[in-house]
Amino acid sequence: MCLAVPGQIVEIRDAADPLRRSGRVSFGGIMKEVNLAYVPDAAVGDYVIVHVGFAISRVDEAEARQIFEYLKTMDELGELSDEASVQDA
Repeated sequence: MCLAVPGQIVEIRDAADPLRRSGRVSFGGIMKEVNLAYVPDAAVGDYVIVHVGFAISRVDEAEARQIFEYLKTMDELGELSDEASVQDA
């Protein structure tokens, strides 16, 4: 199953080129590189919904936290942790 997961932007890179705009996004402490081209108005500190490496929309903090809690309850966050373990190795 494919999921879109909320995360918080902690750094933006390549801001001058809208198509290459990317950043580091924290998913509960797990950092991933994400393409930000679809959310040109997103800034550091904003929460975004990420699907297959692309931020597809902005979301407010309360909604992001609620979604994150639902995913924890469903035990769907293990995939993020597993990917981080493989990438860190």
